Amino acid sequence: MGAFTPVDTLEGDARFDAYVAKPDGDASAAIIVIQEIFGVNEGIRRKCEGWAKAGYVAYAPDLFWRIEPHIELDPDVPDEMDQALALMPKFNQDQGIRDLEATIKAARAAVGGGKVGLVGYCLGGRLAFMAACRTDGDAFVGYYGVGIDGLLDEQHAIGKPTMLHIPTADHFVSPDAQKAMHAGLEGNAHVTLYDYEGLDHGFATEMGQRRDEDAAVLADGRTADFFAEHLA
Repeated sequence: MGAFTPVDTLEGDARFDAYVAKPDGDASAAIIVIQEIFGVNEGIRRKCEGWAKAGYVAYAPDLFWRIEPHIELDPDVPDEMDQALALMPKFNQDQGIRDLEATIKAARAAVGGGKVGLVGYCLGGRLAFMAACRTDGDAFVGYYGVGIDGLLDEQHAIGKPTMLHIPTADHFVSPDAQKAMHAGLEGNAHVTLYDYEGLDHGFATEMGQRRDEDAAVLADGRTADFFAEHLA
């Protein structure tokens, strides 16, 4: 089982917690799991444990710590979904990317200077794309990232392998937004897009009502193969 561990901010003026899971043996690479709007909840921690079993050191930084540390919400509880949606206007995404940079630094040190991949979901999917544009991570995966169509003017800065999983019936990402993502990224040799026909937002969650087992297994297999190739 993993545990929460403090990470220094880039400025060195504060610390925030990250859930860290480690494999039984030595690891040569790390994976950062980027939370949804529900915080570093049990589902995100389970993803870290899964990566640790696969041989990686896994970090899940608490990106909402400036709002309130250790927020954990359940998307299947309507009141908690409302709470999560209310957090979004309070969250500074640019600062969140800096916290991801700090986590990359910590994770890279934990694996002796090895490679670091990032994988995010929902808000984390958006942040994974932003991180591909703005950080020195080594590989990036975003699941059902929201608002990526509004970030396409940054995609020229992507220099490392990036993968996006796009459910076509995502009620947070319109068909027009999906079309813009495909059109805007099809010429970028670093980016791979996968569509999941008829599926909705959250299909790859570890637990709860949103999960679609077959699609989650397919997408997660693609992600595992992607990291195995690019973090070696």
